Amino acid sequence: MYRMQFIALLSLLALPEFVSAQEKVKVLKVTTPMSPPTWALLEREVLKTSSEGCRQFYDKYFDDRGWLLCVERWGGDDGPDDAIENCNDWPILHALGGSDDVRKLYLKAWEGHLRQYTLAKTTQVPFAKDGMYYKEFPVMFDWLHHAEGLTVFQMQGLSHPQDAKFLTRARRFAGFYLNEDAGAPNYDPKHKIIRSMFNGSRGPLLRKATAIDWAGDPIEVKNRFDLRHGERSYEEMLAHFKDYNDIIGDHPQNLMATSLALTANMATGEAKYKDWILEYVGAWRQRILDNDGIIPTNIGLDGKIGSAAGGKWYGGVYGWGFSVEVPQTGKLAHRNNHFLGLNGFGNAYLLTGDDKWLDPWRKMIDKVNAQAKRTATGETLYPHMFGDKGWYDFTPEKYKHGAEEIWYWSMKDADRERLPQDGWIAFLQGKNPNFPEQALRQDLETIRKKMAGVRADKTTPDTRLADDPMRFNPATVANLVRLTLGGLHHGNRTLVLHTRVRYFDPVKRRPGLPNDVAALVEKMTGDETVLTLVNLSPIHSRRVIIQGGSYGEHQFTTATADKTTLTVNGKHLEVALDPGAGAQIKLGTKRYAQQPTLAFPW
Repeated sequence: MYRMQFIALLSLLALPEFVSAQEKVKVLKVTTPMSPPTWALLEREVLKTSSEGCRQFYDKYFDDRGWLLCVERWGGDDGPDDAIENCNDWPILHALGGSDDVRKLYLKAWEGHLRQYTLAKTTQVPFAKDGMYYKEFPVMFDWLHHAEGLTVFQMQGLSHPQDAKFLTRARRFAGFYLNEDAGAPNYDPKHKIIRSMFNGSRGPLLRKATAIDWAGDPIEVKNRFDLRHGERSYEEMLAHFKDYNDIIGDHPQNLMATSLALTANMATGEAKYKDWILEYVGAWRQRILDNDGIIPTNIGLDGKIGSAAGGKWYGGVYGWGFSVEVPQTGKLAHRNNHFLGLNGFGNAYLLTGDDKWLDPWRKMIDKVNAQAKRTATGETLYPHMFGDKGWYDFTPEKYKHGAEEIWYWSMKDADRERLPQDGWIAFLQGKNPNFPEQALRQDLETIRKKMAGVRADKTTPDTRLADDPMRFNPATVANLVRLTLGGLHHGNRTLVLHTRVRYFDPVKRRPGLPNDVAALVEKMTGDETVLTLVNLSPIHSRRVIIQGGSYGEHQFTTATADKTTLTVNGKHLEVALDPGAGAQIKLGTKRYAQQPTLAFPW
């Protein structure tokens, strides 16, 4: 085992991206004193208290092996993905500048998780009877749940990509979708489809799914568990999934598998991963064009739109027409999640900066909203579903799945107009100056409530399901991602982190803001990034490296601070901050000018 890990480490170190930076980093000196802004003090406090909360959370809910103390189950209600979700955002917290203890703990939990759910077996679910994980990956399930269970692994690339096991897994996981594993023929290169909604390390499920496939083995509920999805019995759990049958063929949510290939590409530099991403996303782009501008939700095994769903382009589980009955209430629930496919289009855009990956989706948003109708009272209603009788599920809220991402990637004014002009968006336009302080104060209150929940939690390992502790996870990073990185955070499905900048500590040789340093991205345009950096220590000088994008995908042309302009022409800029010094820095930015990489800047 140790020999294999050593070989993997050697292969990692052999990559030029991980040995040295490909540029000579320019240094910008900041000497002007800056009184500590309130947002900066709050920012450092959120980093500190989130980190401290993670230690207490881990001590209560994990054992010395890194195993979650719970009843292990398979299923869409409460399964392996929920177990590791308890450490969601911990890698991001570390990459922002959180404690090194956070990295140590989430890595221990991840290793424990893989072992725990490899040994955990089902009795009724056929494909998991020999283990819920195989080759350290879920045997077969849908990508809504795969994504939730892979966020910790995916974000490790921002926190600790040098781990030899990480590189080995990045190759293996991507290989499940490049047909590099004979036991996992998930991808059909002829028709450019992933062959089933259920896919994984044991390949695709090529039959109709049953309620047991989704819900897992029978379980005692009454007086023991409080199910987070509201079911009151195992029978209601089965009823929840009774119509979740048509999973054969491709669905847009499978596009999230491209994130595995992207990680492998950024870790190795190997072109085959990029080529596969562009091939597979390109096929889906063409399907939107062929389907009159709307992404279909079923592609049959013959590669034809709707052929595994009775010819209906809107058919299948989680399709445009997927409305099911909630067993507890008898009400209809609309569960169309085609929008998860946007992840793949974003990955293609990250690799190329080509607007052709965004344009079909932006036009789809407008096309759906064009189907609006007016009521007798003059109210305008917009559709969100499509079925046998046409568009339905009309609500006053516009269809806007993907609108924020399209604007963020394009930085076009026309795309921003589809969004509410409040909150963070308004702040970036100079119209909501109190947003940072308000958001960070709310984060501290959120952490307080979560830790109070940890202390009050009376569950025991045999009365606790994997998703029970999730609500108490103290890693609170969404606003930090927006404010410090100028980025988008996608919650429990953050497989790729899209940001305008990120930071490194060149002294400690680790990712994140150095001690005492705070950052605020105040403005972003298509060719400029404006941020403020401040050193809160009146005693110590600090150095920080700014990188263009999470993965070095952006290039800085110039840096201007205190009436001094520095030519950069690279993806990194080092800022030397005197004690108590700070400045607003304007960075000329060429977005998506570099191939993304997980390499650190040294």
